[in-house]
Amino acid sequence: MKQPQIKICCISSVEEAKLAINAGASAIGLVGNMPSGPGIISDELIAEIAAFTPDTIDTFLLTSETSVEQVIKHHSKVNTTTIQLVDALTEGTHLQLKLALPTIKIVQVLHVLDKNSISEAIEISNHVDAILLDSGNPNLETKELGGTGRVHNWEISKTIVKSVKIPVFLAGGLNPNNAQKAIKMVNPYGLDLCSGVRTNGNLDKAKLTSFFKEINNS
Repeated sequence: MKQPQIKICCISSVEEAKLAINAGASAIGLVGNMPSGPGIISDELIAEIAAFTPDTIDTFLLTSETSVEQVIKHHSKVNTTTIQLVDALTEGTHLQLKLALPTIKIVQVLHVLDKNSISEAIEISNHVDAILLDSGNPNLETKELGGTGRVHNWEISKTIVKSVKIPVFLAGGLNPNNAQKAIKMVNPYGLDLCSGVRTNGNLDKAKLTSFFKEINNS
């Protein structure tokens, strides 16, 4: 089984970016303004970290904007290699976004709630570069758009991976103790971690080392 790409999310400083990259991350996540969840930093800091990051590492802007115009405006402030849409677009389409930013990868987050997520993923897969399956609930009064630290139904995620032709990242409650199980069960293109490699909100070198050791033994 091919070793998955690893994205370390909620990066909050150049020092954390260095730590994640040195540990083996192939991508880092930078969290813009959100209604809830951890890791939110200013656009100025996102731009600084993105500019520091080597070209060989993907930088993901996590944006909660839901109109194409506002997503483009948000990205123009930070210049990451990738845009991670944590909510559904309500104004404009993924195609319009791709046409406006042809060199930027577009990743749509899908919050796995039930089996309806499968058909939703299949439809979305026709319009974006990758899908990221996460725990959360965008239907709550205060939207829960990721960073929950909870595992969702991996059987659904496994079916989605088998059903689409584009890369699928798995997120939600991943840590050194369940990484191998996630890889073997879901077989995702990539794993995405935030709280599972942190202690008191800070990126933990020991947990990172433990995680990558598990990954390399899978």
